[in-house]
Amino acid sequence: MTRSTARQMRAWTGPALLTYGFRPFFLGAALWALVAMLIWVPVVTGALYLPSAFDPVTWHAHEFLFGYLGAVIAGFLLTAVPNWTGRLPIVGGRLGLLALVWIAGRIAIAFSARIPAVAVAAVDLAFPLLLALAIGREIVAGKNWRNLAVLFMLGAFTAGNAAFHYSAISGGFAAQSAGLRLGLGAAVLMIGVIGGRIIPSFTRNWLAKRGPGALPAPPMQRFDKVALGSLALGLLVWTALPDHPATGILLLLAGALHAARLARWAGHRTLAEPLVAVLHAGYACLPLGAFALGAEALWPDTFGMAAAQHLWMAGATGLMSLAVMTRATLGHTGQTLTAGRGTVTIYLALGLSVLARVAAGAMPGVYTPLIWIAATGWITAYAGFALLYGPLLIQSPAAKSAAR
Repeated sequence: MTRSTARQMRAWTGPALLTYGFRPFFLGAALWALVAMLIWVPVVTGALYLPSAFDPVTWHAHEFLFGYLGAVIAGFLLTAVPNWTGRLPIVGGRLGLLALVWIAGRIAIAFSARIPAVAVAAVDLAFPLLLALAIGREIVAGKNWRNLAVLFMLGAFTAGNAAFHYSAISGGFAAQSAGLRLGLGAAVLMIGVIGGRIIPSFTRNWLAKRGPGALPAPPMQRFDKVALGSLALGLLVWTALPDHPATGILLLLAGALHAARLARWAGHRTLAEPLVAVLHAGYACLPLGAFALGAEALWPDTFGMAAAQHLWMAGATGLMSLAVMTRATLGHTGQTLTAGRGTVTIYLALGLSVLARVAAGAMPGVYTPLIWIAATGWITAYAGFALLYGPLLIQSPAAKSAAR
């Protein structure tokens, strides 16, 4: 498959950006994460008018979950699925068309006050539906049945987006709707499933070169399946009944199981390589978010719902996606798999952003300065990614770069 893939990419004479799925979507995701935050801060303070039918908080929630994260998911799956199935990746014009459909969704949402709501939803949902069709076709054609679960989670993520639009059209506050919880829950479950494969694998590969010591437990053993089952159940009940005591109990149980799962992966031995350690830090936000949301369901106002939810929204999805984007970009462009000072800086900036955003919800007395710190950290992280990794994503696959 490698030689066939290489021949297919060499046959493409257009921009290098369209030679593999991670290239346009990781770059697009980072640029949108940067631009959307630069837009949102003046919009939410009233200094800028955005011609969107969504209120500022709803637009913010939608574009960072379904816009930004949707692009990261696309970049990852369009790169990983060919490896899983042994089939050729989507390149060239088809990849470019898919990227343009994603961009059209961002434009439609931003200018939705001037476009019929049904048309906005149709344009925005076209991207995840086309992505699901492309991924599903490859999984079925490659008879890669074990990864149908990923397709089902992508379907749930898309259904959450559709429900989000329905809530907005119906006049509800979509930023706190079941649609947002369904989409976020699907993303968290993806982290549990895919992170549970790649984190122990990458960690073992790195630790094996460093001599004797504790190694991660092999992935997807019986304990992992029990932990994932508890998470799926907790997320399902949370989507429907976020404030119910049963939700709190299930999320606390899922958090405990996933904290134990993470402890089995020898993350304490990876601190010398931030490219590996950040995967563990990102995954840690999964049980932390479950603990916080479980506590909110049982003891309201313990952390504040927004603070608790951002452990998943900004922490788990933000840190894990940035970790995956940096590692995949380095690996697929022939770079050394190590984090330079620039990469460490963007990890720390995003970590600061997550801490500040969670603290802002829990400490309303200093909400505004903490929000500014969170926004600054986020902007720094994704501007840094675009500057450091953008050249790797747009240049010829054969080119090398020492910048990191």
